[in-house]
Amino acid sequence: MSQTDHIKHKLALLPDEPGCYLHKNEYGEVIYVGKAKNLKNRVRSYFTGAHDIKTMRLVAEIRDFEYIVTASELEALLLEMTLIKKHDPKYNIRLKDDKTYPYIKITNEPYPRLLTTRKLKKDGGHYFGPYPNAYAANETKRLLDKLYPLRKCQPMPRKLCLYYHIGQCLGPCELAVDTDDQKAIVQEIRGFLNGETAETLAKLEVDMVKAAEEMQFERAAELRDQIRAVESIMNKQNMITADPTARDVFGYTLDRGWMCVQVFYMRGGKMIERDVSLFPLHGEPSEELESFIVQFYEQNVLPKEVLVPEIVRIDLLNDALGTKVMQPKRGAKRQLLALATKNAEIALNEKFELLARDEERTLLAMRELGEAIGIPNLSRVDIIDNANIQGSDAVSALVVFEDGKPLKKEYRKYKIRTVQGPDDYETMREVVRRRFRRLLTEEKRLPDLLLIDGGIGQLNAALDVLHNEFGLDLPVGSLKKDDRHRTSQLLFGEGGGVIELNSRSSAFYLLQRMQDEVHRFAITFHRSLRTKKMTKSVLDDIPGVGQKRRQQLIRHFGSMKQIRLASLEQLKEAGLPEKLAETVLQHVHEETDE
Repeated sequence: MSQTDHIKHKLALLPDEPGCYLHKNEYGEVIYVGKAKNLKNRVRSYFTGAHDIKTMRLVAEIRDFEYIVTASELEALLLEMTLIKKHDPKYNIRLKDDKTYPYIKITNEPYPRLLTTRKLKKDGGHYFGPYPNAYAANETKRLLDKLYPLRKCQPMPRKLCLYYHIGQCLGPCELAVDTDDQKAIVQEIRGFLNGETAETLAKLEVDMVKAAEEMQFERAAELRDQIRAVESIMNKQNMITADPTARDVFGYTLDRGWMCVQVFYMRGGKMIERDVSLFPLHGEPSEELESFIVQFYEQNVLPKEVLVPEIVRIDLLNDALGTKVMQPKRGAKRQLLALATKNAEIALNEKFELLARDEERTLLAMRELGEAIGIPNLSRVDIIDNANIQGSDAVSALVVFEDGKPLKKEYRKYKIRTVQGPDDYETMREVVRRRFRRLLTEEKRLPDLLLIDGGIGQLNAALDVLHNEFGLDLPVGSLKKDDRHRTSQLLFGEGGGVIELNSRSSAFYLLQRMQDEVHRFAITFHRSLRTKKMTKSVLDDIPGVGQKRRQQLIRHFGSMKQIRLASLEQLKEAGLPEKLAETVLQHVHEETDE
């Protein structure tokens, strides 16, 4: 049965039920995940009728599909999010992890702390924001640290620290702290972060006047600066409305197969930040926008209210998000929605030009490179680099570029296992051997081109493994650097013939980018291993002492020096069972003797 007949047969068996579908390419990789109210109608629509260019590109790659029937549309929406997270399909909306904003957090602890963080956890803490950048979040936190004496130290020290003596901590490490006082402080901070600063400003002004009357001019000047800092922070926010409700406003627009979503973060009646996302459209606009909104709140704090356009189903989003979702028809909220939509249209029009230029430049570079080395449809490139210091902590890194862009989910790191000392050629052999053994065993896609960061020696080592061990006739090149450690030549094939490329051509710039990226990835990995090695503790090698035990001992004794000086009874007092305490004592004494 041909592949076309196989798909036709499966299409005939699709049920009239809600669920999720997964499109796969010729390598069995999931390239798109979607949800549908009716699986039969939705999946069939990909293989019938006319489509725009981007959907045609997706359909051209489909070689098979799977589907999962669910009990409701809500279940399908939630399952879609799980499947997108699991497979990271190339054609789905991608909300990048690094596109997260900083928040200020009040921790859920007996003695709470104020933190700035980009990670939102369901740990009972209170999150406020987002802030446009780390500087804005840190400046606000710094001001709050001066105004409100919450705990600063982690872990809790055993005696009063400097923060207590300068009035920025209540000293719970030694002193009994009144629970009601602490709750009142937390409540004031929450009010401040929600935009309710009038009470704080009034209190600071009273204290400033009082300090001036008592001729405490330094204290009065300090309070004046704090008042100015509060006013400055609040004045930096814009788009003022009379309604202080925390809400997010979603506007969107469609054009030429792309969707742009603009989100306004409204807090305390002011727009504190906005977020712009632009992505190609491969499904129904309403379903794509619903998926986007649900994904969005996996990385952002849910406000009390979410305003959305009429294209989405608010009953579905209400159930999925568990917060108030509205589609305003008139008034100030409708105007906010219209303004978000207008900004989405402007952003999409502005970015079209940039996208067109970047895409054209990247595809041109890949085409030039393919023509230069004789690969007409060059798409996927693997690049390998080694890193070590005089043979110690030898590692390698591999990065993958697809259609001229880095494919970071395919990046790989390698700790060298079989090579002793600084032998770059054997290191390259080991890495190429491990990489292609895995690809062939798992029947994964092979690259169209393998590039090595190195000279003719490394090139020959890679060719030797591919040809003589795996019988692969795969194009291999190496990127040679000049005395200033810059990309100078592309050597290709057996004998390492030089491929002539204009140093100002798009193809040469792409090779430079590839070489810089693999070098960055390898060096970062190598440094992280060296850092771990330098910070390694004797406790790491003791059987029965895991991360929690190590932290427990450090918290109790304060330092490794004190642990080394501890007696058996003191180790037991720290919470260790007797046998484990004896083991720890033996290991730390052996280290001291060495």
